[in-house]
Amino acid sequence: MPVVANSIKFGTDGWRGVIGDEFTFERLALVAPVAAKVLYDTYFSTVGSRTIVVGYDRRFMAEDFARAVADAVTAVGFDVLLSETYAPTPAFSWAAKQLNALGALVITASHNPGAYLGLKVKGYFGGSVSPEVTKEIEALLLDGVPPAATPGKQEKFDPWPSYTQALEKKINITKIREAIAGDKLTVFVDVMHGAAAGGLAKLLGNRVQEINSNRDPLFEGGAPEPLPKYLSRLFNVIQTHRETDKSGLAVGLVFDGDCDRIAAVDGEANFLSSQVLIPILIDHLTRRRSFKGEIVKTVSGSDLIPLVAKLHNLSIFETPVGYKYIADRMLAAEVLLGGEESGGIGYGSHIPERDALLSALYVLEAIVESGLDLGEYYRHLQQQTGFNSAYDRIDLPLASMEVRSRLLQQLQTQPLTEIAGKAVIDCQTIDGYKFRLADNSWLMIRFSGTEPVLRLYCEAPTLEQVHQTLAWAKQWAE
Repeated sequence: MPVVANSIKFGTDGWRGVIGDEFTFERLALVAPVAAKVLYDTYFSTVGSRTIVVGYDRRFMAEDFARAVADAVTAVGFDVLLSETYAPTPAFSWAAKQLNALGALVITASHNPGAYLGLKVKGYFGGSVSPEVTKEIEALLLDGVPPAATPGKQEKFDPWPSYTQALEKKINITKIREAIAGDKLTVFVDVMHGAAAGGLAKLLGNRVQEINSNRDPLFEGGAPEPLPKYLSRLFNVIQTHRETDKSGLAVGLVFDGDCDRIAAVDGEANFLSSQVLIPILIDHLTRRRSFKGEIVKTVSGSDLIPLVAKLHNLSIFETPVGYKYIADRMLAAEVLLGGEESGGIGYGSHIPERDALLSALYVLEAIVESGLDLGEYYRHLQQQTGFNSAYDRIDLPLASMEVRSRLLQQLQTQPLTEIAGKAVIDCQTIDGYKFRLADNSWLMIRFSGTEPVLRLYCEAPTLEQVHQTLAWAKQWAE
């Protein structure tokens, strides 16, 4: 038991592992009751409830693991609301808040490859619990939780209706539906075989054209992550549409495996990451919705984000990488929008949680109300701010954790003064090492905390410069 407990570690959003190896029914039956107890110890005085929401995505045996969580949690005396179907992780976060639960335990591995599953822990407020809470879960795993004299109750529930009704109230849904019905806007959705399947159709009707809707726990051998390398089918569909239908606007929306990350493809079949979508959303929500509040970005976010915020007299707050840091800020301040480079975007008017389905609706509203293609909208913002840039990221596998340690020591003891022929003028260490270069481009070097992986991020005036800088960083690491 101690060996099992010591090997369970929570990362930036939950505990994940390979199914049948790190992630097993035995380990889950150990973690789930402890997580429920920590939620109780932390939040009962605020909520006055003993109920835990349990949900899941569409991964291999996800519903079976969810039932195991429900059984383990009721055995130690908590009541459980167990989802009767898959749904987006933010739907379960919403349910925790709306149903006055202590929190939610969600079986998902988000954007990881199909071999993985995991457990996300959400608080009563509708967002990820703080690092302090997950550390407390880890600390109590050695002790476990004894069975209760009186087990809790289990009930089934459907998370979709309340969630979609809440989203529908936040946007001009009639205008979007009319644009789609009148062929002014064609919407393609790549749900990447994940939990977003059917979501936009529930809100906007069956004219939304969904691809990769079938359940495929192997994700065609890839991963349900909204990156260009996994989106060839969507690119082809939009390219074909562009060649055959010149009328109206078109957009492709992409959701990750549990629908908390988003990317998009514009009408010209160009990939748009959240580095592009966040500035567009800030502009739309302030210009047309008159939203106010702070903009929260992670240290890896685009330099365009603060420039667009400045256009609208909005303040910026910067955090380490990981949405839980954004969620903490959303609980402490009046926030308009919080977003991260990897696709997670959330809103102060909703819950302190990244929500890709709500982001998609706001993106569609921005297109319909501006009359602009997403790519054109982004170019307008670049012109307004006088800022042009390109961005990319590489995740570089390292030979071992020893190599990781050596590189980290090198950064600490031999600071980089020049990168790809450009002088380093500043270095931020809020999370990893973010080097600002003489041409105002930047390179960020950040290590995974749990595996031998080096994450390299770069923003520069041109894509060619981005790739040159990343190639330099890769050579430095190797």
